[in-house]
Amino acid sequence: MSVHFEERSGVIPCETPWGSWYQTMEEVFIEVNVPPGTSGKEVKCTLGSRQIELNVKGKEIIKGRFFDTTVSDESTWTLEDKILIRIVLMKTNREAGNCWLSLLEGEYCANAWVQDQMQRKLTLERFQRENPGFDFSGAEISGNFAGGGPDFSNLQK
Repeated sequence: MSVHFEERSGVIPCETPWGSWYQTMEEVFIEVNVPPGTSGKEVKCTLGSRQIELNVKGKEIIKGRFFDTTVSDESTWTLEDKILIRIVLMKTNREAGNCWLSLLEGEYCANAWVQDQMQRKLTLERFQRENPGFDFSGAEISGNFAGGGPDFSNLQK
């Protein structure tokens, strides 16, 4: 369901010196720009549940501990068109309130505006899951959306 919501609503990227990263309730996506013509043999990527190490052509691009835990055996990386590395991480905590504030502990932090937009998007994604008959992809949200937004689960239907 996240894929269709993402396609309609777009992404909120956090720009970095090497590319960008963004997230959904379930996943974190990392996009790394590499020199044109880069081959898979020139990429060394190690993904663990809490850490990442990415080297391209012998140069360290990303190394450190993730902001939160991931499911390491569900993480993947691909080299696309020999110019872009796309890494997909599956979050361990897949709640709307689990909005990563940075990719790594203390590094590649989203600024306040991007953090706000990411949390709004995750809250709308949660609303979409809870109400599949409605389309929240273009909705605006204001008010209490921090931590995944208000909890309506106790309301009678």
